[in-house]
Amino acid sequence: MTDTNQSYGKKHPKIYRIDVAGVLDSKWSARLGGLSIKNGTGDDPNKTITVLEGPIRDQAELSGILTTLNDLRYSLLSVKIVQE
Repeated sequence: MTDTNQSYGKKHPKIYRIDVAGVLDSKWSARLGGLSIKNGTGDDPNKTITVLEGPIRDQAELSGILTTLNDLRYSLLSVKIVQE
């Protein structure tokens, strides 16, 4: 039997990719957990998106990042784990 208390917090952070509609300035990187911020057009060349990517330790950190994006009034397009 695995002791979940011993293994909790010892996992490597997962790498996430978060896409939002609009342009987000790279100055927000520190406030968003140090995620890289890249602006582009995505699938539709007429719509600008921002891609945030990097390690997120746990669900609490992910929730904080998503709350900040919501507070800044960015529309969430997708959240994906790109590396476990």
